[in-house]
Amino acid sequence: MKLLFIMLMAVLAFTSTAEAKGRYNVTHHKLVTGQHHKLVKAQHVGYASYYGSGRWTANGERYNPHGLTAASRTLPFGTRVRVKCVRTGRSVVVRINDRGPFVRGRIIDLSVGAAAQIGMLVSGVAEVIISVL
Repeated sequence: MKLLFIMLMAVLAFTSTAEAKGRYNVTHHKLVTGQHHKLVKAQHVGYASYYGSGRWTANGERYNPHGLTAASRTLPFGTRVRVKCVRTGRSVVVRINDRGPFVRGRIIDLSVGAAAQIGMLVSGVAEVIISVL
């Protein structure tokens, strides 16, 4: 259990320092220690894109392009986040069920359904604020 905690802390330390050097800011990373370790509050500001292809997600679910799901490189599967588009002011709550984006400078990939709700289907990429719920 201690080894798992040490490995988790090392991964979080590496990812938060790598993210802090990029285009966006990372604030309010907190871990609750105890029996379960969980990300309590985090806010990311950066660019989002959307994807509409693929059959399976990284956690084993079948990909539903009309669902309210998203891909994140660092957030745990099942995490619910609010994604707010800076340009339109609209927001959507999505569940992390995949890994990505694999394009430099982007912090989240949304499903087509989630991208439509915040109004970024035409532009394809939009600046967003992500808050962990």
